[in-house]
Amino acid sequence: MRFFVSLKALLLTALIPSYSHAISNLDDLSLLPQGARRGLLIQTQGEVTLNLQPTNSGYFPPASTLKVITALASQLELGDQFSFETQLRSNNQDLALIFSGDPTLTTEHLKTLLLRYKQQKGIRIRGDIWLNTQHFTGYQRAVGWPWDSLGVCYSAPVSAVNIDGNCIQASIYTQEEGTTRVYVPPHYPIYVESDAQTVTQAQQQAQHCDLELIASHDNHYRLSGCLAQRSQPLPLKFAIQNTELYAQRVIYQLLNQLGMALEGEVKIGAPESQHWDNIATHQSEPLPQLLTTMLQDSDNLIADALLKTLGQKFFLQPGSFNNGSEALKQIIFARTGIDLNDAQIVDGSGLSRNNRIRLESMRQILYYLWQHDSELNLIQSLATAGESGTLRYRRSMRNENIRGRLKAKSGSLYGTHNMVGYSLDKAGKPQALFVQFITDYFPAEPDPLKPVEAPITRFEQQFYQMILNTHD
Repeated sequence: MRFFVSLKALLLTALIPSYSHAISNLDDLSLLPQGARRGLLIQTQGEVTLNLQPTNSGYFPPASTLKVITALASQLELGDQFSFETQLRSNNQDLALIFSGDPTLTTEHLKTLLLRYKQQKGIRIRGDIWLNTQHFTGYQRAVGWPWDSLGVCYSAPVSAVNIDGNCIQASIYTQEEGTTRVYVPPHYPIYVESDAQTVTQAQQQAQHCDLELIASHDNHYRLSGCLAQRSQPLPLKFAIQNTELYAQRVIYQLLNQLGMALEGEVKIGAPESQHWDNIATHQSEPLPQLLTTMLQDSDNLIADALLKTLGQKFFLQPGSFNNGSEALKQIIFARTGIDLNDAQIVDGSGLSRNNRIRLESMRQILYYLWQHDSELNLIQSLATAGESGTLRYRRSMRNENIRGRLKAKSGSLYGTHNMVGYSLDKAGKPQALFVQFITDYFPAEPDPLKPVEAPITRFEQQFYQMILNTHD
């Protein structure tokens, strides 16, 4: 039997004595800035649920905690043996590369496929090379992704053809004459220019300027604004804007490196010929490894490629954000009985500002994972507090009492700080699940001369200790 206990009731009764010490620290949780909205929930192994907010009917942006739901749907629908495949085929004239949205495909993987052709058929390709990207359709970015982050790698587009994470690494240098210069490794077929000015720290503050990026669809990037003088280059990461154009250019480069001659062109689409021989196939790591990377490192590209794949597999049509989101809901309901129909889910990564979910819905997902952990093995894929993944350096998890005692998934957007997961006993076994949804969090600007601990850090420390106190 499960029952919900109001905060007032907990304070006035001795129904659950083991929580009395934890609840006594609730005053510390009021340290959040005025206007911040919170949803907190703890459920123990005995199905006692502490709902530490006035109502659990509100909606919150899940941010990257949505990846937990994406992981569950993917595990249920695709299974342990699933992997993304990239195939190279030939009809004795043309070549075709069949892409399936592999988020881990690299330039080296493509080079290996072409090398296999060279070894089997020789250096000459008499026709064209077709890049078949029809596995996915629709937008390559979900509705609600912020426009000002589309040029950076965590917002890289989600395409059927993803190469090197659709991410380019570069660097920018300040120069004494007041200009800047950008270095891009020559193997990246993109163009970057910089009009940004080098200024002093004082000038930067007085002018209220910063480094700005404009990215165009032909994979051209322009930096403007200003950058404070620095002795070392500033690392940059650019998101590929046109994945198909980028893939075409990469293929031309690889042909040149391998000494292969292409009589035709590298084209986008699917040729009419029906008679193709498979030359070679590249497979990604199987699903469990992909999910571990996705959850530990909060990999947006893996999450959204899996979402589109769910749409493709479930509806037997090219995958998209729209059919993937609907497939996720239907898979979860059909396989677990959890109804997410009222949740606003538009991607698999949680990057969209349009996503909304109720506290109770996330609790149900976490409880299902817990009850079926022996079959799903997803809890072990979560990051460990203070030790691994995105939680390795989280300030609120450096305390010795907390480090290593939580398996969780974080989620952050502008004004949002979320955490969902499980507390562990000293043997590493889950003893309680918890949901932390905090949004509209806008603390006062700190005085740089008087560094203080951020309110969210102390808040989280107290909440995580409260969770551990429910069973320690």
